[in-house]
Amino acid sequence: MLLKFTKMHGAGNDFVVLDGVRQQFHLTPEQLRLLADRHFGVGCDQILLVEKSQNPEVDFRYRIFNSDGGEVEQCGNGARCFVRYVHDHKLTAKHEIVVETKNGLISPRLADDGRVTVNMGAPVLDPARIPFVGGSDAAVQPLDIDGTDIEISAVSMGNPHAVQVVSDVGTAPVNTQGPLIEHHPRFPKRVNAGFMQILDRSHIKLRVFERGAGETLSCGSGACAAVVAGIRRGLLDATVHVATRGGTLTISWAGGHAPVLMTGPAITVFEGEIII
Repeated sequence: MLLKFTKMHGAGNDFVVLDGVRQQFHLTPEQLRLLADRHFGVGCDQILLVEKSQNPEVDFRYRIFNSDGGEVEQCGNGARCFVRYVHDHKLTAKHEIVVETKNGLISPRLADDGRVTVNMGAPVLDPARIPFVGGSDAAVQPLDIDGTDIEISAVSMGNPHAVQVVSDVGTAPVNTQGPLIEHHPRFPKRVNAGFMQILDRSHIKLRVFERGAGETLSCGSGACAAVVAGIRRGLLDATVHVATRGGTLTISWAGGHAPVLMTGPAITVFEGEIII
């Protein structure tokens, strides 16, 4: 099977984007893992699939697969690349589209300067909906990691996040503690582990160990979750610049049931074909 694809990235979080509107295919988890493999495939953090929506009021369906082949609910950096892709490939002339995800609707908007703003919806703090077993909607909660309690903020941005504040992201135990948090039994659907360093009330540094992908250079939904966590803790203002290892995202949240807005780049790297 010959597949056409586009390689893209959003602040270093990289994707293989597949057009499921103009080409028909079905990929197994094994084939998805091959596509994502950086040695034997194209290489990416996530695979994004563009499909037609069955809802006439929705422009597209957006599906996300992690590099382990598993489908997930949301990817903020991917959403920015999604709207850039469908616009550049003339699947739509709209600069703002409505996109159906596994966890609801989002509305990414492409600006004239190439940056994209995504309405990510309101954060979910109800532990049953995150899901976070035995949790509450408190801004800070304890989580036992191998007999040591750490303090986290549990937030869903369409996918689950556990955010903790650290003194220095450069020395934070991202790759040792991250997998333990990801697979913690209190998160039955696993979780993205965020490590946030507060620089001032409008600037943070962030590293994220992503569920099913490991540490990535940037995580859009993780940036949203971190800012929500920081605002709820009283540490951050309503608009925050989030420095990741791959670039900077700008996140705004007015609190309560207001939507989280994320703005950042969406870059096309190259086009190609691969035989699967």
